[in-house]
Amino acid sequence: MTLDPTLDRVTRRIEERSADRRRLYEERMQQQHRRGVHRAELSCGNLAHGFAACNAGDKNSLKLMNSANIGIVSSYNDMLSAHQPLEHFPELIKEAARGMGSTAQFAGGVPAMCDGVTQGQPGMELSLFSRDVIAMSTAVAMSHNMFDGALYLGVCDKIVPGLFIGAARFGHLPAVFVPAGPMPSGLPNAEKSRIRQLYAEGKVGRDALLEAESDSYHSAGTCTFYGTANSNQLMLEMMGLHMPGTSFVNPGTPLRDAITLFSTEQVIRNSDQGGDYHPFYKQIDAHAIVNAMVGLLTSGGSTNHTLHLVAMAASVGLTITWDDFAELSTVVPGLTRIYPNGQADVNHFHAAGGVSFLVRQLLSAGLMHADVRTAFGTDMTAYTQEPFLEGDRLVWREGTQQSLDEEVLRPISRPFSATGGLAVLDGNLGRGVIKVSAVKPEFRRVEAPVRIFDDQSQVKAAFESGELDRDVIVVVRFQGPRANGMPELHQLTPFLGVLQDRGHKVALVTDGRMSGASGKVPAAIHITPEAVDSGPIAYLRDGDRVLLDPDNGVLEALVDAETWAQREPASCDLDHYHQGMGRELFAGFRQLVGGAEEGAATFGGFDAADLPGGHT
Repeated sequence: MTLDPTLDRVTRRIEERSADRRRLYEERMQQQHRRGVHRAELSCGNLAHGFAACNAGDKNSLKLMNSANIGIVSSYNDMLSAHQPLEHFPELIKEAARGMGSTAQFAGGVPAMCDGVTQGQPGMELSLFSRDVIAMSTAVAMSHNMFDGALYLGVCDKIVPGLFIGAARFGHLPAVFVPAGPMPSGLPNAEKSRIRQLYAEGKVGRDALLEAESDSYHSAGTCTFYGTANSNQLMLEMMGLHMPGTSFVNPGTPLRDAITLFSTEQVIRNSDQGGDYHPFYKQIDAHAIVNAMVGLLTSGGSTNHTLHLVAMAASVGLTITWDDFAELSTVVPGLTRIYPNGQADVNHFHAAGGVSFLVRQLLSAGLMHADVRTAFGTDMTAYTQEPFLEGDRLVWREGTQQSLDEEVLRPISRPFSATGGLAVLDGNLGRGVIKVSAVKPEFRRVEAPVRIFDDQSQVKAAFESGELDRDVIVVVRFQGPRANGMPELHQLTPFLGVLQDRGHKVALVTDGRMSGASGKVPAAIHITPEAVDSGPIAYLRDGDRVLLDPDNGVLEALVDAETWAQREPASCDLDHYHQGMGRELFAGFRQLVGGAEEGAATFGGFDAADLPGGHT
């Protein structure tokens, strides 16, 4: 098929912009491949340490350099329902490897924070930085250099981006990402949201709220709304890092286990020893990254990825910008309605046709790159297939040719919207992003006076006092990465939603983040430069009128230039953000972190720093 001209133009622009940086990355991966796996060169003492805990059969295999050894990096813990099923994956993987005449070792675990637990709590201020900790933990796990390939086990918000960035540092090895799948459907998301708003208004008690939340998040598996975690899964599949059609298969099923076994076998086939060497760095290029961006836009995915994808792309020597997202959004149609952009959950989406149908539609319109050589061993055209069990045998068949529920998943000829669900905002308040896919058109443009807060807890108090019961743009500043780690402000959604339901024009403007599950109320987020760096948002004062207009990409303080020029930036005592709950340990991260549009990362651009002039 012919590529859409805009998609082609954006891809070429990324390639041209990143040419020197990408070349350096590829050269370094080639050098690592030439050096080989050190297992063949380790001293007897080194090697003995490396397989001391293995059984006799695995030890014998590891002594032979013609068999593959696969490193397992897992984010298993009991705190994330999405990650709890990963507990039993390593044994499945080891058995599958033995069946291929190879071995697998649990290389290391990485931390994994549940943003659902920490939402609105001090721990949330570690959340974004945990991505970079996970990347470093992945590097520590893989640094034993006994591995010919890797399986990365992770699902949720910062975990997949962190694993991806770590995998990129070992890009000379083949890699497969192994998901756990979503929990079965529980309380409908619309009902959960209704109870949250009633609680915010004081119309139901905490007991009713807890019952609703428990009925929503009720078992092992990924939360079923379409937030950052499930956006991760869709994008990985659209980059070919999952096996086709496997992102949303429920955990604890024979099919799920069969997919894990096959993923192990496939990464061995992709190794040097497997005879069809296919490393991560050759797979993840500009075409793969653009496919991920398209997947995010067409599904109305999480705005967190305007940070994460930038950082992920940087880890493979590619520089992408918010303008790239915005331009792609003009031609990529919205093809899904999954909560918070609709009422269905990801199980419903999967049943309606899921990723395989989405890929089929995008390929047919030239809106994704087919020529990515995937971990499955094919190009992306194979990702129109879905996995099935025939007895004990895993097979792939073509997915549905038509949507089984057009209220959830639409063909390219009848999209929900002509454009993607993301807009970039620009104006005298700086730059930011907004997700509009869940905001009704009549609520998107807001011009109103601002009420300024320096802490999200202050917003709740103002709401309860009735102070916000009017047209208002709530500004919550000093929430950027350098200020306090850029926590999500999702707990504000019910309060602002109530105000909107009362007929008021309401919006949020912040240099912080919102949850991938947030919607309904227009929210201009990731405002950069942030307030702590004396960004324009620090010059706002209570009562200033601000215009937020996502359809025209405008975020503007309607203050005359003379008045604005006479102001000094506001300041804020941030000490209470920096103490307790381990936040002291992240002081270095707050000092090193880059801006939101640069991915809010702490690594200094990797290869970019080594280029002539140190440019990115």
